[in-house]
Amino acid sequence: MGKEIYKDFVSGGIKEKEAREWAIQISGVFGKPKKEDKKDLMKELEIEQLVHFSPEEIEGIKKLVKAAIGRKSGPSEDELKLLRKNSGAADIAMFGRMLADIPPFTAEAAFQVAHSFTVHKAAVEDDYFSAVDDLNKKEEHSGSGHIRQAEFGAGLFYLFVCIDRKMLKENLVNNVELVKKAISALVKSAVTVSPTGKQNSFASRSRASYVLAEKGDEQPRSLAVAFLKPVSGDDVSGGAANALVNTRKTFNLVYGDKIVPYVLDALNGEGTLEGLIKYCFEE
Repeated sequence: MGKEIYKDFVSGGIKEKEAREWAIQISGVFGKPKKEDKKDLMKELEIEQLVHFSPEEIEGIKKLVKAAIGRKSGPSEDELKLLRKNSGAADIAMFGRMLADIPPFTAEAAFQVAHSFTVHKAAVEDDYFSAVDDLNKKEEHSGSGHIRQAEFGAGLFYLFVCIDRKMLKENLVNNVELVKKAISALVKSAVTVSPTGKQNSFASRSRASYVLAEKGDEQPRSLAVAFLKPVSGDDVSGGAANALVNTRKTFNLVYGDKIVPYVLDALNGEGTLEGLIKYCFEE
């Protein structure tokens, strides 16, 4: 960002020395500038940390640069302070932003995603493969051009996702419509989108078989303990769903929870994606 600001100043007719100083002042609002490097004068335009910028922050920087160019003088302290305002970026609001040097820019994540794990015993397989150079005439080398081993596994996974709707609303400055869009995007992605890695090799295009959603003002709970005893038998999916339902029932008996859940059971045609999304973002 500091380099982009510097380029904008120079292209706007500001001398390089002033452009560098002003760019460091503005980018320094978001983090500690790197030390001066005689061999690389552009280095000090960078800051020590990676930063995700919101659209509002980018727009504020552009307006400040334009104003400084217009009056031929650098940014004031009051103008720099104006850059520190609430963000309307959904990704930052959902997954947070950690800036230890600049606490006002730190955002607590409203979404939490646990590591997924198989609900049953699963073996990790080895895929030993080689690649051959079709143009190799074997005048100098013979055999494969590349040999490697990849590990992979297959199974039915349990994934737990937690959404703090109140915090998300606060992070998005009470923009209710943006809150709905953010929750809708996450829920839809969680149940329909697969990671892109190794798709050409394994075509792992799975969708959620069973979703159990709960909402309320109590402490969120994971039902991962349902699978401390691995699911076995011919119907792994049905067994996993039953384990979730039974664990939830026993937890409710002990803790007195009376939350009405939403169930999407794709294998038995129960519930809909639209209904799940609506349940999650409605108060």
